[in-house]
Amino acid sequence: MTEPDTQTTHKDIRQQARERVEKRRDFKTHVFIYAVVNATLVAIWAIATPDSLFWPIFPILGWGIGVAANAWEVFVRKPITEAEIEREEKRLRDERAVV
Repeated sequence: MTEPDTQTTHKDIRQQARERVEKRRDFKTHVFIYAVVNATLVAIWAIATPDSLFWPIFPILGWGIGVAANAWEVFVRKPITEAEIEREEKRLRDERAVV
């Protein structure tokens, strides 16, 4: 069994860490914009039509689904493993062998 190249491993880990930091930073930006835009919509509703249907709920909920999906991607979803890639490659090779 050969030793893994520590330089390559360090570069891979560094790249993965960088991607995670970027995803977290992008998520924070997404949440900030979500909050500002939806607060603005609520303010417009409160000033212009306070006695009518609370229409800002529709973009709040709709966009909120996107924010929740983004949060799942950033904080819950695990990175793709080499084993998963190998399983998919095998599946593709097996499919092509059948055709």
